Amino acid sequence: MSNMILHNIDAEQALLGALILDNSVIDNIPDNFYSYHFSAVIHSKIFDTICKIRDYGSVADPITITAHLKADDTFQKNGGQKYLLDLVEGVISLSNVSDYANIIYDLYLRRQIVEIADRSIKKTQLLDSKEKANDIIELVEKDLYDLVTGTSAVSRLVSFSDALSESIESAAEAFKRDSKIVGVTTGFKLIDKSLGGLHNSDLMVVAGRPSMGKTAFATNIAFNAAKAKLNGQSEGTGVVFFSLEMSAEQLATRILASESGISSDAIRRGEIPKDSFDKFVSISQELEKLDLFIDDTPNITLNQIRNRARKLKRQRGIGLIVIDYLQLVETSGSKRGSENRVQEISEITRTLKGIAKELNVPVLALSQLSRAVEQRDDKRPQLSDLRESGSIEQDADVVMFVFREEYYKSRKEPAEGTIEHSKWESEMEKVYNRAEIIVAKQRHGPIGTIKLFFDGRLTKFGNLLDN
Repeated sequence: MSNMILHNIDAEQALLGALILDNSVIDNIPDNFYSYHFSAVIHSKIFDTICKIRDYGSVADPITITAHLKADDTFQKNGGQKYLLDLVEGVISLSNVSDYANIIYDLYLRRQIVEIADRSIKKTQLLDSKEKANDIIELVEKDLYDLVTGTSAVSRLVSFSDALSESIESAAEAFKRDSKIVGVTTGFKLIDKSLGGLHNSDLMVVAGRPSMGKTAFATNIAFNAAKAKLNGQSEGTGVVFFSLEMSAEQLATRILASESGISSDAIRRGEIPKDSFDKFVSISQELEKLDLFIDDTPNITLNQIRNRARKLKRQRGIGLIVIDYLQLVETSGSKRGSENRVQEISEITRTLKGIAKELNVPVLALSQLSRAVEQRDDKRPQLSDLRESGSIEQDADVVMFVFREEYYKSRKEPAEGTIEHSKWESEMEKVYNRAEIIVAKQRHGPIGTIKLFFDGRLTKFGNLLDN
């Protein structure tokens, strides 16, 4: 095995040279390509730097790359800026970057297969090992599965000084903003104040029983973040919304209804008032400018979510991923069944958290709640109500519940003309058009309950005037 040639330096240099010469060709690289696929450490570092500079919205050229890597010993030992210039000088074609990437990726897989084989051989030859042959087979199967699905661990060793610098930069950025939030805005003042915005690399779960408004709440957040970006606000961002339950057209209609003040039902039937039509058209044209992307692929898998989000992050700079909802996400090659459902949900939440960290964006995932809520007099959800798996609570950085007492009270109307009915009307006034967002878990701050306005006709949440 040691005599096998499992790298192609020419392909690696050709790919990097093309990227430096024309940053835009990075979009031609397959979704499953990462910096650790390079065999040479210096090439991994250059590729990572190009991606980082691009994420900042700048151009990656020999000067900017050198500025980022000037203190790196590996970069300097390989010639520094002169090496970058040589890479550009050696470019033969810009159209072959996809082929170069495929060559590099294939050789990476071969190296990993050799490593897996070597490890299994060593384990097999250790006669005094406590591991049985079946245990070794299971380990090999897991290693090969991780390799195929792209979930094998990648080391990200960060010094404390670098981590501290990132923390200080985040605090400084929040200080500069009028909103005083460091993350992506939700569009809701008190929620932003409580959470500090939606933080990069965080997995946030929004849960609730049916008809509480989970999808409406997530849609409102996605729209608010995209609109803030359109308005030039630093806390705004592009959004990708993976909708596994509703079609893209249905979600778009909801947003259009929310902004135009015309109900979704009326829009679908074409019942738009004549005096509102011009406004309706104007709002439609404005919404078309939003960096809001909807993927309504049914039975979408975790790998598809990761790859599509990664591509949108690279191409369009999206900074928020929304998933409605996580119980509908498919795990690769898995079969649905109650006996392994808990394990599947654990894999889903763990992978979504990994996607949040890998892409350095917040992931907002909706979740169902168990029917246990309905058995209690107080219908407000608790963490123990999260359906099918404690891993949701464990993996999530933030857990929020959507609760509308109006929904339950409206279904308990006593007979008209009775004392009970008068009391019921008084109670309904207090909860009419009111929703509670219960922050039940937050790694970065306090828990608590935030009250919002909710218009069921328009499926629109809003800040209360008295907040």
